[in-house]
Amino acid sequence: MKPFGGGQGKKDWLFETEFNDERKRRKIENMSENEVTQIRVKGNLVGIVGLKSVIAAMAPDFSRNSDEAIGAEMIKRLGGKNYIPASAKPLYARALVREFRMFLGQPVEEEETGGVLRVIILGPGCANCSSLENDVRNVLSEMNAPGEMVHVTDPREIAKYGVMGVPALVINQKVASVGTMPEKKKIRQWLEEALKQM
Repeated sequence: MKPFGGGQGKKDWLFETEFNDERKRRKIENMSENEVTQIRVKGNLVGIVGLKSVIAAMAPDFSRNSDEAIGAEMIKRLGGKNYIPASAKPLYARALVREFRMFLGQPVEEEETGGVLRVIILGPGCANCSSLENDVRNVLSEMNAPGEMVHVTDPREIAKYGVMGVPALVINQKVASVGTMPEKKKIRQWLEEALKQM
């Protein structure tokens, strides 16, 4: 794209700018339409394609609807890109409504994990983040503890936890450390405490 004086008139330059902005907008929409978001359905993590774009599209019109109406519409809109077993549709609908309500900033009940530790590593994928992830994985393995671990790299998702540094370690929705590399024995202590509280 050339500035005004490079042979293009102002009108041509504005058109090209608008065209590029529209192309960027469509690219972002396509990314969120095909982006996989993990949600918890009856204690199990399940990947849902296009969840964020469906929630964003539904938010203006469905924010005051009943949970049943929201769940049915979300199942309908997401069913084309995701396998949702007929027998599990009520469970998926409940989980999808929970995600919708969280997006709107409304209070929701957290899904039960079924006696499994939920460990979240927050960080953009730096060396320290990867090292913390490996340390936690090794400690969980040494403890032979039932657990799941997720590494969140999206800055918007990280911001939801209110942490001001990375890597951060979250165990069962409680922030254990921020901006430090805890020793394995400290990680083990936190995990053991979390298991006792379950």
